Amino acid sequence: QVQLVESGGGLVQAGGSLRLSCAVSGGTFSIYAMTWFRQAPGKEREFVGRVTWSDGRPYYTDSAKGRFTISRDNAKNTVNLQMNNLKPEDTAVYSCAAQRIGSSSVNYWGQGTQVTVSS
Repeated sequence: QVQLVESGGGLVQAGGSLRLSCAVSGGTFSIYAMTWFRQAPGKEREFVGRVTWSDGRPYYTDSAKGRFTISRDNAKNTVNLQMNNLKPEDTAVYSCAAQRIGSSSVNYWGQGTQVTVSS
């Protein structure tokens, strides 16, 4: 059973940066990809980006390109989301999720971490 724990959220002013981490434990050998999602109040969950576990290849949604960077550290079993030039519209609960090898969807979720960007 894969377990995910996010950390690093908080309050930051617009233009600032935050680095979120997702600690992965239990069965990392079974993971195909790790994904970051976010959900703002009153809005649907939104895909932010993902990274393939085996080779670290990232993929981003258009709103994240150029400002956000996803990386994975296999030695530490963590996936990081570096967010720069944050905007108030980036305010949301950010969650990491794991997709198993052979699965077509997310199989495991973290509890989420709040990111608040003040103007």
